[in-house]
Amino acid sequence: MNILVLGATGRVGQMTVQRALGDQHSVIAFARTPEKLNLNSPNLTVFQGNVLNQNDISHAMASADIVISALGTDKNNTLSRSIPFILQAMEKHKLSRIITIGTAGILNSRTQDGMFRFESGESKRRTTKSAKDHLAAYQYLKDSNLEWTVVCPTYLPDGEAEGNYRVERNVLPAGGKRISVGDTAAFAYSQCHNKDFIQTRVGIAY
Repeated sequence: MNILVLGATGRVGQMTVQRALGDQHSVIAFARTPEKLNLNSPNLTVFQGNVLNQNDISHAMASADIVISALGTDKNNTLSRSIPFILQAMEKHKLSRIITIGTAGILNSRTQDGMFRFESGESKRRTTKSAKDHLAAYQYLKDSNLEWTVVCPTYLPDGEAEGNYRVERNVLPAGGKRISVGDTAAFAYSQCHNKDFIQTRVGIAY
């Protein structure tokens, strides 16, 4: 399998690349600053590019079978601005499967019907800018015909996979407080081989 990983130099992105390489898949690691990717493998192709450049996205995707996006948010809304380019490139190259890393803020509130977590009292965040960027990206996916899955971690400290996490469709598992970077990457990568969560958000926590 040829896996394109967007945001490959980020915390979740790097661990996702490591898992895919460990299973002997071919990985195209898309990064703006490739020198941040401290990995070497004959199965690894590092593609330097900008996710806001449609040609870069399309060229990187040309030989891919599946897309994993570990892109994060920034003050310029790069995440939501890049999604249309990603979707257009997937249509061009006839790809259907994309797994993205979101945030627990865009899951449904358990306590307030019709609200996202970041809009409700469940969220402890002082600012909603990041959640709104993730929400815009999710809405693009929701309106597409792709086989998408949005993995939505709660508080995300560094750490290796522990393996005892819980997942739930569209809401955060009850009482969930944190999930490691390692387990978030492990679950996201596992969805390359799993279609149980097609066209849904997935809350993940311990």
